[in-house]
Amino acid sequence: MTRGFALLLGLVLCVGVGALAWATEGFRVITSQGARQLSIARHPIPVPNVRLVDQDGHTFSFADYRGRTILVDFIYTRCPRLCGVLGDDFRQAFSRSDAKNDRVAFLSISFDRADDRDTLRFYADRYAAKTPGWRVAMPCDAHGLSTLLQTFGITVISDGMGGFVHDGTIYLVDESGRLARILDPGTRIAAGHP
Repeated sequence: MTRGFALLLGLVLCVGVGALAWATEGFRVITSQGARQLSIARHPIPVPNVRLVDQDGHTFSFADYRGRTILVDFIYTRCPRLCGVLGDDFRQAFSRSDAKNDRVAFLSISFDRADDRDTLRFYADRYAAKTPGWRVAMPCDAHGLSTLLQTFGITVISDGMGGFVHDGTIYLVDESGRLARILDPGTRIAAGHP
């Protein structure tokens, strides 16, 4: 191997390692989800003031929660598996939380336009969600839904059988109304705090 070739190989290797370090935030993340989590943690983004309607028929917005932390999940009421896990996790955390003392709130948002107040109520009753501490809600219109899905980075795919494929991520909206943390699916919530 010639000295020039060795230098070129070393330069290519350094550039490659540098590019990998840059793309993985200093080797801290491997996936795009990990990069998004780190980006949100470093630079929280404002949650738009979308109008929602809850299981009791009351309309509200994220602005109504200023000064409180909100744990948010995205569900659909006919979901046969994942939403049940999310519902159970929220039920356990809600029962142990300070939600009743206005410190933290829980919000399950349906992304299924076929859901209505009756299906939201059924889901809420199934998991013992009680307003105002835990609301099961849906955006009041399609534009609001689209805005929330985009802001939270939610991808929902039809499964071709009347349901949806989605993930079980929980999102933390801070007291200032900003999306501040994206929790890994399966993160246990202890007393309302991840």
